[in-house]
Amino acid sequence: MTRFGYTLMTEQSGPRELVRYAAEAEEVGFDFEVMSDHYSPWLTEQGHAPYAWTVLGAVAQATSRVGLMTYVTCPTQRYHPAVVAQKAATLQVLADGRFTLGLGSGENLNEHVVGEGWPALQERQAMLAEAVEIIRALHTGELVDHRGDYFQVDSARIWDLPDEAVEIGIAVAGERAIATFAPLADHLIGVEPDSSLVEQWNAVDGAPQIASDARAIGQIPICWDPDKDAAVARAHEQFRWFGGGWSVNADLTTPAGFAGATQFVRPEDVADAIACGPDLDAIVEAASAYWKAGFTDLALVQVGDDGQERFLSEAAGPLLEKLREAAPA
Repeated sequence: MTRFGYTLMTEQSGPRELVRYAAEAEEVGFDFEVMSDHYSPWLTEQGHAPYAWTVLGAVAQATSRVGLMTYVTCPTQRYHPAVVAQKAATLQVLADGRFTLGLGSGENLNEHVVGEGWPALQERQAMLAEAVEIIRALHTGELVDHRGDYFQVDSARIWDLPDEAVEIGIAVAGERAIATFAPLADHLIGVEPDSSLVEQWNAVDGAPQIASDARAIGQIPICWDPDKDAAVARAHEQFRWFGGGWSVNADLTTPAGFAGATQFVRPEDVADAIACGPDLDAIVEAASAYWKAGFTDLALVQVGDDGQERFLSEAAGPLLEKLREAAPA
């Protein structure tokens, strides 16, 4: 059965609002909730970037049923993997086993702030693989010493471990990343509804199999509003950064850079890429690309902070009913 999630998007909402939305999303019936982990918003118009881990701790106490997940954290530059291991273990304790640690190789936008430069993709992936090794070792509760190519850990131990292990999802795109990370992860995180991601993952020796042992987790932006023109305008203002694609998005450094890179993106271009307006069937049609590609989980991003309350109170319930009717059992 396809699971549907709600995105707590730190780039467009403040911390108190995010906690409130999390509780409302659980009440309306979402299966899980994912949270972005950003130091900066993509665009100045979004206007927010609270610390995700603090907010997630509050969300863990404000909810009781939904799964929780970072979507995604980079454990290689802004955070040392030993610190991520401790944060994830603590959050799993607070969430009573509902937390999944979503990891990725990061974006320059967030990681450059610590002044360590921005490595090339192959190096970032090697750093991520070593970071996962460290996190797994620390989650055993044993004393860990590590001397690697990128990280050093001296006599570290996680003292507060959850009863349930922290499962790890890793964001992948491309054959090299899948071959590297499928054996290291519990779940796949995908940035687009591409069936080859699932097929290649399942073909890797030692990889947990999607739909039996592992989840394939995707995410899709939508902009529901009773007024389609208002929805398109809001999506263009808040989400035109999306049009650059991840090969561009990973390397830009500032909201000003994203503004410049997307200055020629038109409202109609955004409307072609994101389901905008009151038509729930159009949202279902856009979402169906993910389950047709073999994804087991899909998190929705409702674009814009000013549309969240009305989306959750008026549209989310009927939309979830339609999504569950259309998705494969």
